[in-house]
Amino acid sequence: MNAPLLEYRDVSKWYGSITALMGVSFAVGTEVLGLVGKNGAGKSSLLRLAAGLLSPSQGEVAVLGQPATSRAARASLGFCPDTERLYEPLTGRAFVAWMLRYHGLSRRVARQRAGEVLDELGLGADMDRAIREYSKGMRQRVRLAQALAHRPRVVLLDEPMTGLDPIARRDLGGIIAELPGRGVGVVVSSHVLHELESVAGRVVMVHQGRLLAEGRVSELRDCLPGQPRRFRIVGGQRRELAAATLALAPVLGVELLGEEELRVTVEDVAEFTLRFTELAAGWQPGVTVLEPLDEDLDYVFGRLIG
Repeated sequence: MNAPLLEYRDVSKWYGSITALMGVSFAVGTEVLGLVGKNGAGKSSLLRLAAGLLSPSQGEVAVLGQPATSRAARASLGFCPDTERLYEPLTGRAFVAWMLRYHGLSRRVARQRAGEVLDELGLGADMDRAIREYSKGMRQRVRLAQALAHRPRVVLLDEPMTGLDPIARRDLGGIIAELPGRGVGVVVSSHVLHELESVAGRVVMVHQGRLLAEGRVSELRDCLPGQPRRFRIVGGQRRELAAATLALAPVLGVELLGEEELRVTVEDVAEFTLRFTELAAGWQPGVTVLEPLDEDLDYVFGRLIG
């Protein structure tokens, strides 16, 4: 991984007798990292520690090598919390400009920069309307704009897609995915796992305050030895293809799904891939699709927590 922009070093956090986090360590570089866990798993505590809103009970949190609670760290970080606290009478531009004034920008420069970032996020035509007139998706863009406007190196997004319609979710996901190209490290927290699949290159899974697993989804899937794997296959003459596939040694079962579609359960992925590749190469009706069905976050997380 590239040089860390955000680091958690053996971090624990407790509130009286309640332990929220216990011995969590991981780092974030120039990437989109998904923070995965059920509600109450400790995700929001991790984000608030990075934002300097909380101090760890034990361990250290650093942003660009500086303590997260320091002035330098806060200036380098943008935070979009899960609570919607926008000033309804203000326009989108006025709100973002107002937040930029806290970073020391002059009134003129803050207004200019607010307009630039809102235009980049697709609110150029609506930035001078009152926030109370905005849709959920437009409000989310304003919240993201205030987190990005001061050009931070680290951005924290807590449940950013909650309540958005599919189009708004797609658009926001595209914006998030582009940030590492600008040298930004992004942490996206969500308990809706499929929302992270298209934007997060790596995930950290937390469960009951502890780090459960870390890595790419394919890497985390390999943490589940002995679990049968499922594949989707699309090819011609599916009944004959199903019979030929079932005869391969690693195959445990085959289901017929559609006119040309099969679902295959295997016990040895490497062996199956090799054998099926040989079969598909000589299959005259043709095989057009071979894809794993168990690489998604829901499946991996569910298996890891039992």
